[in-house]
Amino acid sequence: MRVVLYGATGTIGSRILKELLSRGHVVTAVVRDPSKLAPQTNLTVEKGDMLDADGIAKTAKGADVVVSSYGPPSGAQGPDPTKVSQLVDATRALMAGVRRAGAPRIIMVGGAGSLEVSPGLQIVDSPTFPDAYKPVALAHRDAFHVLRESDLNWTYFSPAMSIQPGERTGKFRLGKDALVTDGKGNSSISAEDYAIALVDEVEQARHTKQRFTIGY
Repeated sequence: MRVVLYGATGTIGSRILKELLSRGHVVTAVVRDPSKLAPQTNLTVEKGDMLDADGIAKTAKGADVVVSSYGPPSGAQGPDPTKVSQLVDATRALMAGVRRAGAPRIIMVGGAGSLEVSPGLQIVDSPTFPDAYKPVALAHRDAFHVLRESDLNWTYFSPAMSIQPGERTGKFRLGKDALVTDGKGNSSISAEDYAIALVDEVEQARHTKQRFTIGY
């Protein structure tokens, strides 16, 4: 399949890229700094801007799937709170570009904050949710709502509460709108296993016009 991947040099995006290439997919990776990606078989690297709908339309033309692992601009202390709203703007630009290109599917790397920890209670609205992470979590939720209300063929993939580089085990559980936790109440996933599940979705399209999530 021909896959266009935005954010291919990030923690999650780089693992998605590796998983896609390992399965023989032809990937166009769109990044801010192309020098961060070495030449590889089946890989084309382009410099691009997630806020540029015209550029997205040009790149996405002919793609089977467009995957976005875009995150708000970050600094040494994590996501810049003054720029988290760009996540919603980038989602709108992505949708507009994909629509113009006629690409058949979008898969978006989402946030965990809008998952439910109990019926009707989302993580970001729980009293114990850290204030420092609320702006990003709310921006992810807003982006999800924008995508969900579109007429496109979308999939939104929320990670577990904790997602870090780790092992590629291939052993995990999937869910829909509720946080996936283990027997001790922990919610975690390695970025490598997240990438497996996302590329499975690229190939199998089991969650079209749905959100799904993952955890051990």
